[in-house]
Order: sequence, then C-alpha cells, then structure tokens
Amino acid sequence: DVVIKQMIGDRLDLEEGSVRHQASKEINAAADTSHTLGDIPGQTAVRPWLTTGVSQVWQQWLCYAYPPQYPPKFDDQSVKIPSNPPENTKIPAMPPAPPVTCDVDASVRVPCGVSGISATDCQARDCCYDGQSCYFGNGVTLQCTKDGRFIVVVARDVTLPYIDLESISLLGQGQGCTAVDSNSKFAIYFFPVTDCGTIATDEPGAIVYQNKMTSSYEVGVGPYGAITRDSSYELVFQCKYTATSVETLIIEVALAEPPLPIAALGPVNVQMRLGNGQCLTKGCDEVAAAYTSYYLDTDYPVTKILRDPVYVEVELMDKTDPALVLTLGRCWVTADPNPHSFPQWDILINGCPYADDRYLSALVPVDASSGVQYPTHYRRFIFKMFTFVDQSTMEPLQENVYIHCSTDVCSPELGVNCEPLCITKGKRDTKAAEQKKNAPKVVVSSKAVIMSAAKQ
Repeated sequence: DVVIKQMIGDRLDLEEGSVRHQASKEINAAADTSHTLGDIPGQTAVRPWLTTGVSQVWQQWLCYAYPPQYPPKFDDQSVKIPSNPPENTKIPAMPPAPPVTCDVDASVRVPCGVSGISATDCQARDCCYDGQSCYFGNGVTLQCTKDGRFIVVVARDVTLPYIDLESISLLGQGQGCTAVDSNSKFAIYFFPVTDCGTIATDEPGAIVYQNKMTSSYEVGVGPYGAITRDSSYELVFQCKYTATSVETLIIEVALAEPPLPIAALGPVNVQMRLGNGQCLTKGCDEVAAAYTSYYLDTDYPVTKILRDPVYVEVELMDKTDPALVLTLGRCWVTADPNPHSFPQWDILINGCPYADDRYLSALVPVDASSGVQYPTHYRRFIFKMFTFVDQSTMEPLQENVYIHCSTDVCSPELGVNCEPLCITKGKRDTKAAEQKKNAPKVVVSSKAVIMSAAKQ
C-alpha cells in the first residue's frame, strides 16, 4: 500500500510572530517521502479556476492516488444528494499555470508536509521550498486524503483586495466547519468529505464529494443603489474517489460579458478624462503624477481592480477667460451610459465628497503648479473603484460603470465664493449655492470603466 501521511496536529498555533505545532497526530494527507509521483499509479494533478469579483487566480492543486477505499456516503436524509452532478460542473481546459508565489514572510509560514521533506516531494505537493523547509505559498491549496478528508489552505493574498479570512464559510455549518487555525495571512480547513454540507454524487466507478467556499463582503446601500469594494470570493472544490485514485475537480464560474463602451457628453463643451500617469522616481507624488497623462479613446473600456484609485478630471473647453470658474454639483456612477439610469452611487454632492461613503472621495486642488493654462477651468477628484450589488440577491454585478458630473460655470463677484465648502457635512457657501440655484446644469460623462480580475 502507498502510505500517505502528513503531520497537521490537533491544533496549529498560528500567531503573527510564529507558526508552531502544539499537539500533533498523523492524518493521511500527503504522500510518504519514500514515494515520488511516478511511483503512485493513477496520480493526476489539475489546476483550478478561482473566481472572485475582481480576481481569477490560477493555482496548482495536487492529488495523490491510493488503494481502493471509499469514504462513507451520506446517511443524513436531510441532505439532498442529486442523482447527477451540477450542470455547471466540468473540468476546465488547463492552460499553463504561473509560478507559485512563494514570497511568504517566515513568521507566518504554514509548514507543508512532514519534517525533513525533500525538495522534490515539497514541490510535488505544490508547496514552496527554501532549501531548508517546505511551506504553503500565497494561493489556495487543496488535498484529498486517503481516509476521506478535505485539507484546504487559503492565503489572504489570493484576491485583490485581500480576502477577509474570517468571512469565509462552507456550504454547511457545524463543528469543524470553520478554520481549524489561522494567522494574519493563512486559514486552514480540515474536515471529513461527508461534513459541512458536502454534496455526494455517484458516477460510474466513482463517488464525487463537492463543497463550496465563499466569503462575505460589506455592502454600502445608498438612496439609489448599492455597491461593494470588497472581493467576492467563490471556490467550488471536489474530491473524486475511484477504485485506484483520487482526483480533484474544479468548477469554472464564467463572468458576464461587459457591454460595449459608450460616451455620453453634455451639450456644452465640457470634457471628462481619467488620469493614468505613473510615478517613475522614488518619492514622487502619485496624485500629481496621475494627471500627467490620460487614457485615450482607444484605451476604453478602462480596467480597474476593486479599491484602485480612479483619477477623474473635468475640463471647461474652448474658454480663455481666466476669471471663469468651473464648478461641479453632483458626481455619480451608474452601470449604464445613461446618467439617469439606476442603480446610482454618489461620489460628490454639491462639489463635496459624499459623506455616507465609507471610502470618501478626495478633491484634488488645481493651481498654477498643476501645469495647465487656466487652473480654474479644471476640477479633479479621486474615488476608489467599486462594483454595484444586486439589491434583491446582494450579489456583486459584473458590469461596466460610468461616471457622470453635473457642471456649471461660476463668475466670481464681490462676496461670492465659487469654491465648495466641505468642512461640515451638508454645509457650504450659501451665496454660491444661491447664485447657481436656477442655473442650467450640463452633465458630462466618462466612457466605460470595468472592474478587472486581479492576478497574482
């Protein structure tokens, strides 16, 4: 028989400054170091498709063959076992996987395999080897054990923005269905393939055990829509037990096709652009650098990761009077190029950051040092990228977003301030507001901005 062993421990004491085993026991989880992959008949290794709201991360998952021995099937009649696997279950085509990300600080490393494991066996388990020790890399690793257990190690860095490890849940709840241990960078799950809501299905000559790992995310609800800036994490994993081997299977979750980019401009010549300048020297001002270059029409739709800064500039065109001041009223975002469509999310109200957004937008001053001829003809602001949430299902939407701003031109007079006063929520210069109360507003809009899939 092939002996499959790994020291995991009754509890892994994983702290910020150390990773140590307090009490240990042997569980059948990884191939004995006396066997290489070539020694194990029927061994296969597949790579999963990991989908999040903003990330699709490839990782290698390792499975080991073993002598025939099925784990027990469900006895609980309350758990519905479908006669066929879910329709969306399939083995995706396997493109080349990127290198395993092994840049893990030594203080938070999680050991992979038994003590003294060789570099070959370590790499066979899809783990990282630094010449002395074997440890899990920044990703997701699944192992299906000989005695019918899932071992899943999840890294915080598997998504951008980082996933909240404490928010991860499985299909079912109960004892053993939460992380057996964790630190600031990793969470470890170890449970029988018949527990935690796992669904068992029969296939010719095999039994498949499937579960799903998801994370919760914070939703901001406004008067006209709901958004999130958190990664929405969903991973379906399977162990397939046959008479001669065990395999891991992955479900591919397809993203919705984005709509075509469309620009909607107001009747007055006001232009909106998105900055894309980069800092090229150490210590440079990232905000100032962002407005040194802009996306071209051919660059749209622009892709952004959740919480990425979006640098917006609105410019009054074809005017040479330096006394004119461009002002912004309300700036908002929609999922449709029509500025009056719903859902909507406010970015600026009366020219000031929307106070009910947890991630406040920021106004960027434009002055003589900004390198433009008429500084008062420009308005700049920054907000953090988000995606809309379906308020009926609370699921993140995979859609483009469009930025809109209502604009006005202010002529400074004695005692009139054209600048918004954003010191106190809901307060601003009343004379400036009165001057513009009945003035016609021009709405200027951006082209499409897409929530991008983050890759390691």
